[in-house]
Amino acid sequence: MSSYNNLIKTIIDSSNANNWDSAVLEWDIIDCIEDDSNDSSCVCGKENIKYLYRIENINNGNEVFPIGSTCIKKFGREDLNEKTSISEKMFQLLHAIEDNRFISLTSEFFSKKLLRHFYEEDVFESNHYNRFNPENDYNFMLDMFNKRSEPTEKQASKIRGIIVVSIKPYLENILNRKIKRR
Repeated sequence: MSSYNNLIKTIIDSSNANNWDSAVLEWDIIDCIEDDSNDSSCVCGKENIKYLYRIENINNGNEVFPIGSTCIKKFGREDLNEKTSISEKMFQLLHAIEDNRFISLTSEFFSKKLLRHFYEEDVFESNHYNRFNPENDYNFMLDMFNKRSEPTEKQASKIRGIIVVSIKPYLENILNRKIKRR
């Protein structure tokens, strides 16, 4: 049986619906862990996957784990694709921070959706620098992300401050326990 057929069978068998097009609408991503040794296998049979997603059927509570992002993309749902993109960007950003790499507010590490996710998860700290309004930091980061020119020295300093004070602790708190290390 092909890996795609394995995926279809696993999802339909765990769904209320009895066809693929309906079954894929019953699922949501509830968690993601990273296997830094890439020695895990997807439910479809594909080996060496890095990001291990747990999905849950919203109608019956059944769970499927591990499932890779390639298989999740086969669901054809933009909302799930967005969640996989955000999860993977967060792990990549955490590793860059851990490696003491220079983090710039570019598409290498960020996206508008990731910044929005940070805002919705209350990542931006309320402090006197943002007039005790975290939305000011979100809007600043979004403006700087969309900016076509290099930020000024003062803007770059503020970006680094927000990354160090707000984003780094959030990523460390949320993701460190979700990394399956060798």
